[in-house]
Amino acid sequence: MVIIDLMAATMGVAMGFLAFLVIGGLTGVFALVFYPGKRQSKPRAKKFLMAVLVGSVAALASSYIGQFTGVFQSGQMLEWLSAIAASCLAGCLYAATQN
Repeated sequence: MVIIDLMAATMGVAMGFLAFLVIGGLTGVFALVFYPGKRQSKPRAKKFLMAVLVGSVAALASSYIGQFTGVFQSGQMLEWLSAIAASCLAGCLYAATQN
């Protein structure tokens, strides 16, 4: 019984991390691709990977900061909305600084 509960708890942590990696990565890349402004016709792979990293870190950070401050608990809709908003903002800031 304890082993099953431990497996369920670790699976939830792993799935949460993967979800924020996907959400942050996608919004970071979308911000890089769709951000208006002057840039090369085709961004390099390094810029895409940096956009994924920036978006993922922003999503994870917003989730952990919100839980630490007591604004929301893990799994609530506000956590997901804050992760999406933070990763969009970070991705747009990254795309705006790239020339």
